[in-house]
Amino acid sequence: MAGADAEADAEAGGTGTDGNGPREHGRRRFLTYLVAAPTLAVATSIGSESAAPSKARAAVPSPPAPADILDLGDVLILAGKPTSGLLVLKIDEEGTVHFRLPREEVGQGLTTAVAMLVAEELDTPLANVRVQLDDARPELLFNQLTGSSNSIRSLYGPVRHTAAAARARMVATAAREWDVRPEDLSVREGVVVGPGGRKASYASLTSAAAGERTEELSGELTATKPESDHSLVGVPTSRIDARAIVTGQQEYTLDLDVPGAKPAMVRRPPTLGGTVKSVRNEAQVRGMPGVLDVVAVETGVAVVAETFGQALDGKDALKVDWGRGTVDGLSDDGIRKKLRAATPPLVVPPVLTDHTDAEFDFAFVSHAPLESNSAVADVRGDRATIWSGLKSPIVAQQTIAAELGLPQEKVTVHVVQGGGSFGRRLFFDAALEAARISKKSRRPVRLMWSRIDDMRHGRMRPATHHKIRATHSLGNVISFEHRVAAVETDFRHGLGEILTANASKLPVAGNATLAQSLFLTTVKSPYNFGVTTQLLGEVPLRMPTASWRSVYSANTRGAEEIVVDELAEKMDKDPVEFRRSFLKSARQRAVLDKVAEDGEWGRKLPEGFAQGVGFHEEYKSRTACLVEIDARDPKEPRVTKAVIAVDVGRPVNPRGLEAQMLGGLTDAISTTLRAGLHIEDGLPLEGSYSQFHYARQNDSPRDVAVHVMPAEEGAEPGGAGELGVPAAVGAIANAYARATGTRPRSFPVNFDVDFDPFPR
Repeated sequence: MAGADAEADAEAGGTGTDGNGPREHGRRRFLTYLVAAPTLAVATSIGSESAAPSKARAAVPSPPAPADILDLGDVLILAGKPTSGLLVLKIDEEGTVHFRLPREEVGQGLTTAVAMLVAEELDTPLANVRVQLDDARPELLFNQLTGSSNSIRSLYGPVRHTAAAARARMVATAAREWDVRPEDLSVREGVVVGPGGRKASYASLTSAAAGERTEELSGELTATKPESDHSLVGVPTSRIDARAIVTGQQEYTLDLDVPGAKPAMVRRPPTLGGTVKSVRNEAQVRGMPGVLDVVAVETGVAVVAETFGQALDGKDALKVDWGRGTVDGLSDDGIRKKLRAATPPLVVPPVLTDHTDAEFDFAFVSHAPLESNSAVADVRGDRATIWSGLKSPIVAQQTIAAELGLPQEKVTVHVVQGGGSFGRRLFFDAALEAARISKKSRRPVRLMWSRIDDMRHGRMRPATHHKIRATHSLGNVISFEHRVAAVETDFRHGLGEILTANASKLPVAGNATLAQSLFLTTVKSPYNFGVTTQLLGEVPLRMPTASWRSVYSANTRGAEEIVVDELAEKMDKDPVEFRRSFLKSARQRAVLDKVAEDGEWGRKLPEGFAQGVGFHEEYKSRTACLVEIDARDPKEPRVTKAVIAVDVGRPVNPRGLEAQMLGGLTDAISTTLRAGLHIEDGLPLEGSYSQFHYARQNDSPRDVAVHVMPAEEGAEPGGAGELGVPAAVGAIANAYARATGTRPRSFPVNFDVDFDPFPR
């Protein structure tokens, strides 16, 4: 880590430019030009100490003053701001740039976007940039959490400033060697260019730049590039890891070659939260081919073997007496009754004016990432090392250290690229379980959850119940009430600590719960619907829940978009024009207009086909979605076309943004039409992709267009990872209603148990 070997301070002042034009620089402090010749490593901690703060553009955006526009991303940025500049960048003797990213890559394209920011500010080819996922770094405090569509929002300024500092160091080194002013030099494609055509590559300068000399660098030299000068950021770019992924070269957790690590699998209880009472045939299983150990842990009985096949055979052969689980005897009907009873009451009496009432139910949903839960753990008497796909590695390190009875600094946590997450890898269940097994078995282990276990015992999106009442008169919506009841969502993965640390900045008062705080900082209506209230009630069932892509918004805003269509029908208005008339800003209307125009809203379709539209705004971004659906067979509906427009302020990689919106669309198609988890007697019935009906290729529309709206001057990036689901949920449900004449109220729409469940 930069700073471990040497630290020096350099202070600089002056003026520079940024995306908003001229900018006054205060005394800018760059911490640590790491003396590690022959390479240069830079860590920066950026702060402004100048006068004229009104003209300064902060590396991390300040939160907006009005509480009603504060979102969860703002809270996370505030929490991480003190350590946001502690980023590490190295340039080696070949001129290759190595950047250590304190976030997790789970397929969202973050490493590519960050590499683009680094290459842009260093004026070096993207092919010269390598991004490595950083280990757990406790000194980052709240600044190593990947979630809430916040990574690019929080990293945009700090990454650029770190790369700009490295570029400035290279320029200053060349200027010193040539005895010219740094201001007379420029950089092109990783080469410093001086008067008279003199040139020096980064590779040739890195040794000299890594020397112990510390110098003041002008604010102009260290300023980030104006967005108007960007040549890479904002350009559609293919992922830097695409070839490795499609050729099987990308290393995931179980691909790692950890010496001595043996395969392990766990026999899990027949109901959620069940406990081990006794193992009746332990000796027999220990005698099976390849079996090395059988150990009981809090979550089940693990079998460690020479191969995963032998571990699987061993765990299937186990005969275990189980203790009761946490929700034994509870099934969907009972959970639904609890949710209905827990729904906060509506306030506005329906007798005062015209009104539209609706109630909705959404089922539990699996995250269903392609890579099931997995981890490698090597626990020794005095230390431990963990490898896993982790979006909250600091909390994982703290929890595992406490579990093992070790000091935190004796637990090394390596963050590995994950094969999908959608919120699942905010938790570190596999890493903790692997550590427990390794400690008891006294050997390194490679833990893999089976697909059945991952769906049945993995985290899930909670089921919810919704009540909505909209009152309207004379063409206006006077009030809009939305009451949500949800099975309690578990936030014990780092996000809870961040919200608690920033409680004074949340737009809630008193003893508001953590869930309500998150709910109120993410769920907002984009419409001028008079007095609008959205409230959450939770049912504290002890089930393995977690944030699922778009968390509360997928269901909450999806349900609202259905009601918006029904309001338009009651008021005899076209659904698009109705939305236009109530949306709050021109930027919102622009994305809606774009999908209506490109999707030919209102065009004549055959019987059984229909269009639907939805809108959503969150994390300083906004999107509209128009779909066409073939519901001639209401039991086998299929989305045939989709048009999406998305405005994220300043897109870093439009191609990556398109992929995010396509992913959100696919999630919406799946969970709106067919994919969900049935709970029966304390356990999900679904245990594979054949049973959890996530969309297949044939269920995806062949005709899809994603329009990325151009950036406005001075705009910074908004969030994108979770943005695409709610609008698509509304659009698909509205299209289905229009095509079938049936207004859906329970999701997924088609939710039969059309399979034989696996044995428990």
